Amino acid sequence: MAGNTEPLSPRAKLAVTAGKAAAAVSRAAGRGSGSVIGGRVALKLDPDLLGRLAQHLDVILVSATNGKTTTTRLIAEALGAAGPVVSNALGANMPAGITSALAGGSDAKYGVIEVDEKYLAGVARDTTPKVIALLNLSRDQLDRAAETRMLAEKWREGLSGSKAVIVANADDPLIVWAASSSPNVVWVAAGQAWKDDAWSCPSCGGVMQRPGDDWFCGECGFRRPAPSWALNGDYVLDPHGSAWPIHLQLPGRANKANATSSAAVAAVFGVPPQVALERMYQVQAVAGRYDVVTFLGRELRLLLAKNPAGWLETFSLIDPPPTPVILSVNARGADGTDTSWLWDVDYTQLYGHPIFVLGDRKLDLAVRLEVAGLDFRVCETLDEAVQMSPPGRIEVIANYTAFQDLRRRVGN
Repeated sequence: MAGNTEPLSPRAKLAVTAGKAAAAVSRAAGRGSGSVIGGRVALKLDPDLLGRLAQHLDVILVSATNGKTTTTRLIAEALGAAGPVVSNALGANMPAGITSALAGGSDAKYGVIEVDEKYLAGVARDTTPKVIALLNLSRDQLDRAAETRMLAEKWREGLSGSKAVIVANADDPLIVWAASSSPNVVWVAAGQAWKDDAWSCPSCGGVMQRPGDDWFCGECGFRRPAPSWALNGDYVLDPHGSAWPIHLQLPGRANKANATSSAAVAAVFGVPPQVALERMYQVQAVAGRYDVVTFLGRELRLLLAKNPAGWLETFSLIDPPPTPVILSVNARGADGTDTSWLWDVDYTQLYGHPIFVLGDRKLDLAVRLEVAGLDFRVCETLDEAVQMSPPGRIEVIANYTAFQDLRRRVGN
């Protein structure tokens, strides 16, 4: 538990040292940050290291299909008002990456940790979190992740009886189902733009009724809980009914929703909403997301979208036509090799934009755009797409490994 300052054992210290050395070698070889390989080496030497590193921290876990990296960063920024924070800010969100991050936080008070959906219950078991933030669940990496209802059930079972405060999105039926097994839940009305994974009741399988922002199952009575925090336009409403303005440098409604959940988490630790939200304004970009870079004399804004829900949110924040848009899709291990999800994305929202298509699976995307009736050009490289684009800032939207490829190409 947090507050336990028992020193690390010699074995744990050796594991941490070896992990840091492996990470340094990986960085020197130009193979990324080294956080994953460093964590793997450390856990090989001490399989219980994650729990040992977390024992002196107030741990906050953040999990979702979309928005967890950004929300983790916003929470870390907010909690910085109350003490030193350690976080896996670059998004290495499986046990090895989390272990690497915590190994650098010996002087921290808070550990703000993004967790891959598949590993949430196990990481929660190892780290005894004070708070778990659950934002949303939708289809993603269909060849790797469980079907959403199955994933929600795993969360529900894994978090049953947890002593953590669960900060959960009341607008997502799958999240409500997953969180309802916990005795201490703070409900947040954060919204749900993508509803196509939540039309059947996770409790009984019946058809959900969704009048306006409300939802309920007419067969078993499972329904939206009353929230104590809410996003209302450009304001966060707290449990006392006070409205606090949201001023973010990050774009879009989804990030206001992330800020609302983050303010609710910070409040558990005594950080007032006004202070938390003011600190969140400092965040300009998150692991390259939303960065505006100059490349070949043009301004490019880099946007990450990994699944249908993410693409829907991203389309809502890009500049209007005739702003040029570059789309890049890969299907490597980290993306999921199944690209059938492309057919669930409403690409007709890009009508009027000059569109340029890149990536390992550019032809899959091209077929989808052709069926949607859009005009586009298939390009071999980012350089080609930029040079062919008409004037103005270019919106660049890519899934996970395609996004990393683009960042390396533009030197970001």
